[in-house]
Amino acid sequence: MTSTIEEQFPKGTPVRVIQTTRRREASYEAESVGVVEAWEDRPTGSWYAHGKNDKLWLRRLKLTKADGEVTLLVIDDATTIAKLEPANG
Repeated sequence: MTSTIEEQFPKGTPVRVIQTTRRREASYEAESVGVVEAWEDRPTGSWYAHGKNDKLWLRRLKLTKADGEVTLLVIDDATTIAKLEPANG
């Protein structure tokens, strides 16, 4: 039985997210570290996507970083998520 991404990384889990943007000559990686706040499916607002309600729906991860910044990331096939050890403090 496989678990969903929400079950693997529930609210309160510290994670490192690496998003890769593929380009012709090279790839670009962006890293975000924080605590999972929520998972949500939200539409892009694109009228031509022909998905549910004529919108393209994307999986999004809401993170809170150590400095308090809240980040909303689009999770796709080029995204890697790893659990981190909880901060002692």
